[in-house]
Amino acid sequence: MQNDLSDYRKSYEKNALLEDSIPENPMELFQKWFYEVEATQGMDEPNAMTLATIGLDGYPKNRVVLLKKFTFEGFIFYTNYLSEKGKAMTQNPRVSLSFFWHHLERQIIIKGEAEKIPENLSDGYFESRPRGSQMGAIISEQSEVVPSREILEEKLKSMETDMEGKELIRPKHWGGYLIRPISMEFWQGRPNRLHDRIRYSLQEDYNWKIDRLQP
Repeated sequence: MQNDLSDYRKSYEKNALLEDSIPENPMELFQKWFYEVEATQGMDEPNAMTLATIGLDGYPKNRVVLLKKFTFEGFIFYTNYLSEKGKAMTQNPRVSLSFFWHHLERQIIIKGEAEKIPENLSDGYFESRPRGSQMGAIISEQSEVVPSREILEEKLKSMETDMEGKELIRPKHWGGYLIRPISMEFWQGRPNRLHDRIRYSLQEDYNWKIDRLQP
């Protein structure tokens, strides 16, 4: 099999990213970009982000997860602590996040460290989830081998029967992670492949150093 994609071409011309128009804190720029993406028609799940971890086998692995909250501290998402990514972050909390918003010709690459959020915050988010999503989090042994889909569906049916009319409690193996950024690179597509790349790097005094990178 051979597919030559060398003729794929696109000129990036929608926006610019210049030093005289950016804030000192990268989370402020992230918020601005995120709100602009939210307001863009046709943009589905703007909170989808790629999480990269180093697995127990030593290989990096990427997967898309959903950002559920961001603050000046960082980025929060939820998962099974015993999943492949959960085990990877326990062994090596250094991770990377990336957002790609093609409608606005933008991406953000974030390096940071993962830590579990307090249990009461995970409890609160779990309670806000649809009941079906709560059950899915309880019955799924995420990343483990299962012989067939029917087994999962039977587990769900059994729980629906057993827990009818009862409150569902967050399992201890499921909850949130906070990714605290140490580096955030903002990429804005520009003509002639001379893209804008602005990198914020966290310093020892907790201020951010701003550099322009060559495309």
